[in-house]
Amino acid sequence: MIRRNESIIEEIQKRPFVRPLIFWLLGILLYVYFPLQPVSFALPVAAFGFIAVSFFFTGKSYPNFDDRWVWGILFACLTVFLAIQTSALREASFQFPSKPGLLLQKAREMQQMMVGKLDALRLSERDKAVLAMLTVNYTTVVSFEIRNMFSVTGVVHILSVSGYHVGIVGAFVGLTLSVIPNRTRAIRILKYLIIILFVWVFTFVAGLGTATVRAAVMITIFLIANILNRYSDRYNILAGAAFCMLVYNPFYLFDIGFQLSYVAVFFLLYLQPKFSKLLEIRNPLLKIPWEVLTVTLAAQIGTLFLCYYYFGSGSLVFLFTNLSMSLLSSLIIPATLIFMVLPAGLPGSVILQLIIEYTTRWMMWVVERFSEMPYAYYSMRFDFGTMVLSYIAMFLFLIYLKNRTFKLLLFTFLILLLILLKNILP
Repeated sequence: MIRRNESIIEEIQKRPFVRPLIFWLLGILLYVYFPLQPVSFALPVAAFGFIAVSFFFTGKSYPNFDDRWVWGILFACLTVFLAIQTSALREASFQFPSKPGLLLQKAREMQQMMVGKLDALRLSERDKAVLAMLTVNYTTVVSFEIRNMFSVTGVVHILSVSGYHVGIVGAFVGLTLSVIPNRTRAIRILKYLIIILFVWVFTFVAGLGTATVRAAVMITIFLIANILNRYSDRYNILAGAAFCMLVYNPFYLFDIGFQLSYVAVFFLLYLQPKFSKLLEIRNPLLKIPWEVLTVTLAAQIGTLFLCYYYFGSGSLVFLFTNLSMSLLSSLIIPATLIFMVLPAGLPGSVILQLIIEYTTRWMMWVVERFSEMPYAYYSMRFDFGTMVLSYIAMFLFLIYLKNRTFKLLLFTFLILLLILLKNILP
């Protein structure tokens, strides 16, 4: 048991963003659920007092950085204190809403200009509305029926601009720049900076949604680590992105998009490689669909209980629709963005226009057909307690699969029994 606890601590120590994130989350929750802001100043006072006393009893006249437990207490108290005060300042700013900055205004003007380019496409107004939301998150013309149709088929994440779209943009820019050979380190750094620039321009034009910002921050941290020749751990990058966003706005923690985005990415990072190893596929024509299916399944498992809590429903056809929609959107998104920014009448634009029109019609046909299937979705509503218990049971079961400890399996079944009794008993 001791060895297992030490391994968990070692895993956290290898990821420097995890510790401040944990204490920052604790500070936010303490501020929201307990009125501790007036007395939070006692935290740094108590921490510094504890260090002074420890130096007095140990006979040291100067700080010793080898005493990690002492500095750990100071770090924890200061981080929780700063999180509480930052949350209070952010809540106070909500009472005095400010006008959008010049950069956001320019981004909205660019968004409207890009959406206007869609009028040249020979598509219905409904399809143009879907295309506008799919590419630059222009949501004002998308009806409830369209949103519900995508939700029933389990591909609503493709309709709304999210981290998936940012990833496609970053991958497309990187693929385009790959034709330039990396002859010098300066060229490689310049490529990374160009990718970061395009990713953030797209994020601003798409409205700075929480999921898009998360993806942009993760890509930025990853590429900066490559520029500095540093090892980039995927879990550390995820924790770093969450920490940066919560420092900027602690109340992102209670945003549905923030929760769904980070939970989906965490389970994608953890489960997708395991699912992918279940079948060893070498044929690239089969490997790509298999990877799409494993990514979809991992993200769906991770967000399942959150969807039950927030939306009260789930899709039974998500595996089939995500396979085709992921492939189609990977073509539609970059093609439409290029069409939006290119001057009208440019040679080759007619071919690009035809590709966008046919793929958009095909995408809408897939969504319509699957949404009309009987039993395409089901209803299941979770309350907050059931959702939390379900995630605890899931984590215990995942740890059991790794360690094969019978006690963990027993605890998992006990929690499942508790959930069952909670929903059966009046």
